[in-house]
Amino acid sequence: MMSRFLTKTFHSKGRLNLEHPKVQEQKRKDFLIYFPREDSFLLEREVKKYAKGKSFLDLGTGSGIQSRAAKQAGAKSILSADINDEALKELKSQGFKTIKSDIFSKIKGKFDLIAFNPPYLPRDKREDKESALTTTGGKNGDELIIKFLKDVKKHINKNGIILLVVSSLTPREKILKILEKNSLEYKVITSQKFFFETLEVWKIKEQ
Repeated sequence: MMSRFLTKTFHSKGRLNLEHPKVQEQKRKDFLIYFPREDSFLLEREVKKYAKGKSFLDLGTGSGIQSRAAKQAGAKSILSADINDEALKELKSQGFKTIKSDIFSKIKGKFDLIAFNPPYLPRDKREDKESALTTTGGKNGDELIIKFLKDVKKHINKNGIILLVVSSLTPREKILKILEKNSLEYKVITSQKFFFETLEVWKIKEQ
């Protein structure tokens, strides 16, 4: 996805100069940041419903779509977290409080609302490492979600809500066992069907 600034600026004889160093650099940054897609928009609608007056953690913020949705909805506070330096730099420039964190590794405190749109596809050996950061949830596709669910109770306030994107392509047996073990319950609050998968947003809270 090319930024509007670049498409207007780096042209040669009326055409975008794709070989310009700054265009190449922007293409690299854009590739590394997960830009909004169907799963992002599905989650965004739910964040807007639940964020008003809440302390909000946007985990794996990527493009920042959920942070902006929470801001529009009137969240009390917003923390945008990611392992991607370029994503955090962009969000910081927009005035958001950011932190570099591998899921909860650097997160302190508790929140009223946590949203996570994780990479959820099984590993594909043909995919390069950079691309896999935004798509692959581990060997089976469920590893990142399991890691998230193991620690999420430490960071959610009483009566807090967790919004999690889950794909029909993601194995669920271990995920459901972790929820039960941690006394968490879930409800599918919205879904969207595509020809290759169904995307769901789960609302998770303590039993």
